[in-house]
Amino acid sequence: HEALARAGLDAASVARVLRIAVDGEVVAFTREGGDRVELRVRALQRVVDDPAALLATPLALPAGGVTQFGALVRAEVVPGRAVVRHHNLRRTITVEADLDKAVTDTREANARIQAAWAAERAQHPGVDLDFSGELEDIDESLDAMGRLFVLGVGLIYLILAAQFRSYWQPLMILVTVPLAFAGVAFGLAITRVPLSLYTLYGVIALTGIAVNSAIVLIAAANERLRAGMGCAHAIVWAARRRVVPILITTATTIGGLFSLAFGIGGNSLLWGPVAASIVWGLGFSTLLTLFVVPLLYLMFMRRGR
Repeated sequence: HEALARAGLDAASVARVLRIAVDGEVVAFTREGGDRVELRVRALQRVVDDPAALLATPLALPAGGVTQFGALVRAEVVPGRAVVRHHNLRRTITVEADLDKAVTDTREANARIQAAWAAERAQHPGVDLDFSGELEDIDESLDAMGRLFVLGVGLIYLILAAQFRSYWQPLMILVTVPLAFAGVAFGLAITRVPLSLYTLYGVIALTGIAVNSAIVLIAAANERLRAGMGCAHAIVWAARRRVVPILITTATTIGGLFSLAFGIGGNSLLWGPVAASIVWGLGFSTLLTLFVVPLLYLMFMRRGR
């Protein structure tokens, strides 16, 4: 305090200059993409790495003179943390890592950490692990996709039930959804593409696309059924008369997404898996719909009549 008084400084001024030299001080900020970007002023990195260089840093005095930090403070070398972070009133330490995707993935790495922590947890009472980062984003996305999928299937069922005025025919149409999922799984196995969040996004989008062929088929069969045909004749007539429109519609959709799905002209890590899941699922579900839906229609409609 005597040294500070002789220099005409107070402890707050010295602490501010020291903070600028070590951690820096935010002088302005902006926003980019919803994130806060700060402009921080700090000393050269060599000052932070070398305590002697920090103590020798010149400091301007209010009277116009120059002194050094070492003349104003008493330096002691002790182990400690520069910043103590808290979460929910508890001290926390953040551990980050960059994973080699060719060796392991995020879920497997976190599973190994959890297994190792289960063996060591008894020796460290009062310490807990909280997994966040990429794994937390994945879990939140999976939960959201599950709710969106249930909501989408429910809306499709309500629309079809109001259109066909039946409880069973919408269920027959929704059978094409697991057929499309089987096509996605088969296509990913052939191309050896791993299942990812973007692939699941494509699966959810596929839910509303795969039912189109079954809608066209059952609508045509119902029209013939109301005209007086039997169930077998109605579904056979619908299958023969609607097979070309169904195949053309599917072919145009697949043709539009083919280059994006298989990387013709450049691979897209974001939209490529989405398009690939739609192409494989739509192709398989359309072919299976032409055989499975007529059999279901014949079985349920005969029983209903």
